[in-house]
Formats: sequence, structure tokens, C-alpha cells
Amino acid sequence: MNSYLSRMEDVQSPIIPVVGQLIRENVGTISLGQGVVSYSPPVESIETLSAFLADAENHKYKAVYGIPTLLTAIEEKLQEDNHIHLTKQRIIVTAGGNMAYMNAILAITSVGDEIILNTPYYFNHEMAIMMAGCHPVLVKTDENYQPRPDAIEAAITEKTRAVVTISPNNPTGVVYSESLIREVNEICQRKGIYHINDEVYEYFTYDGIKHFSPGSISGSQDYTISLYSLSKAYGFASWRIGYMIIPEHLFVAINKIQDTIVICPPVISQYAALGALKAGKAYCQGHLEKIALVRKIVLESLQSIQDLCTITPADGAFYFFLKVNRDLDDFWLVKTLIEKHKIAVLPGSTFGMTDGCYLRLAYGSLPPETAAEGMERFVKGLRDILS
Repeated sequence: MNSYLSRMEDVQSPIIPVVGQLIRENVGTISLGQGVVSYSPPVESIETLSAFLADAENHKYKAVYGIPTLLTAIEEKLQEDNHIHLTKQRIIVTAGGNMAYMNAILAITSVGDEIILNTPYYFNHEMAIMMAGCHPVLVKTDENYQPRPDAIEAAITEKTRAVVTISPNNPTGVVYSESLIREVNEICQRKGIYHINDEVYEYFTYDGIKHFSPGSISGSQDYTISLYSLSKAYGFASWRIGYMIIPEHLFVAINKIQDTIVICPPVISQYAALGALKAGKAYCQGHLEKIALVRKIVLESLQSIQDLCTITPADGAFYFFLKVNRDLDDFWLVKTLIEKHKIAVLPGSTFGMTDGCYLRLAYGSLPPETAAEGMERFVKGLRDILS
């Protein structure tokens, strides 16, 4: 029977359930681990559910790619927020952002193909590539976790099918400039490969930093794939609604994939998504003030341990990615912080960083007072362990 496990044996196990179990075993632990927000969906999302329930037809399968009213709402959002005007592109509603990414990988690759990831990468992105029987090609970012276009171009081979970027970034929290995204997008055009850009954290930027969507670049429609999700901005994590903007020529392939895996995104969640988009980005921005306050608390605490960690500036999402200035096993460090100091973070190795000891801190789900207590535990714990 072991021969049947070969495809999955090389895929890493997701770290969040592992850390979640440690948290449950150590009651009272504050989590700076999973990347979620503390707030719930807007009231408009809940109000749409009565319309869903009122129509008996809604309990039947709907279109693989999404209900028409939601597709229209997304198109309007793309024009307003992302400056993307659909010409040769199509919208596919998905069961979350991860499904959108998996759809893209399966649609554009054959077994043995290569996908370029910038390290540190989002672990589910690497896992999806492996599950598809493809090879992740890892390209190091610079000292500020910004992609290096020259290194990306040098890594492209005849087997390369796409370059993946995430901005604002998970796990680092950095935001890529418009000029940098344009440069990566131009490389993809010139090399005849796809540019997959994950924009899940599009509204989470601070200090006047702006998000840029490569799908808005003139002439990029045939090779740019843009991924979105409602999970973060609208407190929609368990509702599982995302969407992708794809070149027209991928529409048939992705319909085949999605029809096989999910048939259609959950229709009740699509109705709720309609309400969320009615509330619009102002709903997320209304919560950003509190998240920015938590970010300030976290950043001020991190300043006190600059002798122990390298702290890279981060102007987006709700993450900081630290390099510990000691040669330690990162999972051992995470486990010790939970068991001895009741504070949880994630190990950097799960994001592809194996050349040292790295930690990801996520602060989006915490109220200010809990964040302050959590950071006090983290700072004290790190000093105790490294002393």
C-alpha cells in the first residue's frame, strides 16, 4: 500500500493544525499564529441570507463559475478598487483563495513543470505545486523580503509555467511597489509564462502605502492570473468564498477542475458575499484603525529585542517575519514558547526558510490588550530561552 502514498509523502504537513494542537494542550496560550481577523462579516452579508432561503431553487446546483449577481458585483469591485476592466478575462468564484490558486496550478501545468516561488513563500502555495506533481523553484528575496527580478528571470527554464507573487505578503507583511510588480509582470510576458498574483490582503496596508494589481496593466490580460478572497477583509474565513481573474483561454480548463472538485462554490456563501461587496472596502477599512493600533503595539515590543532578532519593516497584511540571531531549531523554539511561556507563533521553515531560525507573528485577530500581553510573553520568553 505504501506505493500509493508517493505523491503526498513529499508534501509538507500544514503547520497550523500542529500548532493548534499544542495551543489546546497548553490552556491559556495566546496565539500569534494563524492569520485571521477578529471581526465578523458585515450585517449586509447576514441580511442576504433571507433572500437565499426564500428561493427553493437555491438548494440546487448553480453555475460552476459563480452566480450571475455575484459575478456582476465582483466586476464592479474590480473596476473601482483594482482598476481592472475585463476584456479578454473571466471571473471564477471559488471556495476560498486556496482553491483559486489550486485551480490555476492545475490549469496551466503538466506533471514535471516548474513554478517559481519567492522565499519565504506561503506554505499552501508550495504544497499545491507538489500535489500537482510539479516542482517549486525557490528564489530568494532580498534582505527586505522583496522579490529580485534578475534572480527570478535567471531561474526561468523551458519547464517554467508561472511566477507567483503575493502582495501584501504572507508571511512577511511586506508590500511590493508598483514598479517592482510591473517588472515581474513584464518578465512573465517576455518569457511567455503566467504571472500569478495573490491579492488576499489588498486592503491591509499602513502608513500611506498603496496596493497595486498587475491585472490592471495594459496588455497583461493573456498571462496574468489574479487571486482574491473575502476571508480576511470581510471576516469571511469559514464561508469559503474567493475568486480569480483569468485569461479567457483558461476558462474551459478551470471549469473542468472546479466542476470535479466542488461542482459549484457554496451558494449560500455566494449570497453572503453579495452583501459583503455591497458593504465594500469601507467595511474592512473601518476595522483597520484597531489593527493598526495592534500593529503599533507589536512593533514597539519588537524594537526591544533587536539584539535578538532581525526585524524587517512590514507595511501590509498583519504579519511580521523575524530572523532569530541564534542557530536554533525553529519548531523546537515554537514548541518551547508555547509550553513554557504560553505564546504561539509559527516556525519559518514551513515558509521555506531553512537557512536560519525564523518566526512568523500574526496579529490580526487580537484586541490591543491581548496583543500587549502576548507580546510581553513573547519578549520575555525569547529572552529567557536565548539567555
